[in-house]
This record gives sequence, structure tokens and C-alpha cells, in this order.
Amino acid sequence: MSTPPPPLITLRSLTKIYGKGDAAFLALRGIDLDVAKGEFVAIMGPSGSGKSTLMNLLGCLDTPSAGSYLYDHIAVESLTSDQRSILRRHAFGFIFQGFNLLARTSALENVELPLLYRGMSRSDRRDASAAALTAVGLGNRIASTPAELSGGQQQRVAIARAIVTNPSTLFADEPTGNLDSRTTSEIMDLLRNLNEARGITILMVTHEDDVAACARRTVSVRDGLIESDLRTRP
Repeated sequence: MSTPPPPLITLRSLTKIYGKGDAAFLALRGIDLDVAKGEFVAIMGPSGSGKSTLMNLLGCLDTPSAGSYLYDHIAVESLTSDQRSILRRHAFGFIFQGFNLLARTSALENVELPLLYRGMSRSDRRDASAAALTAVGLGNRIASTPAELSGGQQQRVAIARAIVTNPSTLFADEPTGNLDSRTTSEIMDLLRNLNEARGITILMVTHEDDVAACARRTVSVRDGLIESDLRTRP
């Protein structure tokens, strides 16, 4: 029998403290978590539970106070700020509730932004960005600005920007929080397809049960600890 591959993500006793002395707040109290390559994990929890802190640590947007974080054999907690930036640039994609698009910039130019940091030629950037927009169903709207797009289309642009670098992991923070139910369903279908067809690992923060149900696994966080970890579908 073959040995299963090691997890893509391994957290052990991951802790995060904000402030010092009497003002110190223990946001994460020692998280243990394994995520395999290709998983789609929803992270849920009430306000103040620590789920957003956990997502920030996973995405290298913040650093832990204690504990260990291995990403693909890399000891993330030991990386310098510049090294964490390189990891984010080459391995991660980010999707936010607020889209975070440049208002007076075309969809194509918005998607190109992560490629500028890689020194890619203008023609190659444009080709890759057009392909990413086509992959999310917006191949015919590459010249449109955010003001000319619906909320769902803007989120599709944000997803195209997140996948244009071919990341191994996507971090999605309330990706449907500003969308109606029909558009939410469309965006979740798109994320599920990226997970299943491309094998992209997805970790998604959400407070909506129907959105979490689209993931393969749901991790619930409360008071800085994992309360439950359930596989919801194969």
C-alpha cells in the first residue's frame, strides 16, 4: 500500500496574540490543522472567533506569535517579510469580499497587476490576463471598467486576477458577501470548478451555511480554537 502524500498545509499549536500585558488578546489559542493538496475547505465561526486571523496567518498576511506553519515543506513562521512576499506572489491567490479592483482601470489591466511584479512582458501579461478572464466567463468584457460590470462580474474579474499567476492555493475571504443569491451560486460554481478541474487548493472564510456546503470540508472556529472539522462531500 502506497504512503499518502504529506499535507500541503500543516499547522501545529498555532497561536496569535495581539497587544501586550493587560491589553493582550489571545486571538488563536493553539490551532492544529492539516490541509491536503486539492482540498476545498470552508472556515466558519461567529464574529471574533478567530477565523479571519487564521486566514491571515495562512495567507502570510500576518505572522503567528507561536507554533509552526508548514506550507509545502516550507517553515513559514521562520520566513522573513521578503520571503513571505515571494511565497504569496508565487503560490497564493486572494479573493476578497470587496473585490478590490481599481475603479478607472479595465478588467484586463486589473487582472494584469500580479504579473507586473514578475517582470513579465506586456504582451505575455495581456495574453495571460485575457485567458484568465475567458476562464471565468468574461472574455468579451476585457475592456470594461468595474463601473460597467455587475457585482458578480466584478468578483469574476477578482477571481481571474487571483488565478492569473497559476497559484497552488486560493484564499477567499467572504467571496460572496456582497452578492445576491443567484450570483452567489454562480460564483460558487466557478470556485468549485477551479478546485475540481484545476486542482487548486481553496480555503474560504464564510458565515453562510449554503456557501460552506459547496466546499468539501468545513472547519468551525470558536474562541480561537477549532470546534469541529467535518467532511461535507467527497
